[in-house]
Amino acid sequence: MKSTHIAASVAMASAVFLTACGTAPQQTNAPVYPASQSGYTTNYGFIDSIQVVPASSNSSPGVGAVVGGVVGGILGNQVGGGVGNTVATVAGVVGGAVVGNQIEQRNRAPSQNVYQISVRLDNGSYQTIQQDSVTNLQVGNRVRVENGRVYR
Repeated sequence: MKSTHIAASVAMASAVFLTACGTAPQQTNAPVYPASQSGYTTNYGFIDSIQVVPASSNSSPGVGAVVGGVVGGILGNQVGGGVGNTVATVAGVVGGAVVGNQIEQRNRAPSQNVYQISVRLDNGSYQTIQQDSVTNLQVGNRVRVENGRVYR
């Protein structure tokens, strides 16, 4: 009887927290103007500005929350009987998920800054590109924008 409750708690916790594990793909090169076309593109222009911006971090719960929820559910199921057992199991799942997520966030590598480069293109439009380094790029440089990267 006790193993049936444990299995049900684990299945419930897994189903609830696995739905929160989906993550959207991160986009590192985000052209703003003009809308990019699919395929190989090359534009020329001048750098208008370079700004350092924090990289977007993925803050959605992941493996830590799922593992914490399962462990919390198993431990909570060991307490009490009847309705008290169900309450303890649910509290264990929620508490374990929160603790597991916090541990995962603490152990996650800090996000690095990226450079947002605004380029005034020869056709008069502007394009903003984000990339991880600027190497030898400076404001006023004549540059080539090729497939979401800026080159001198």
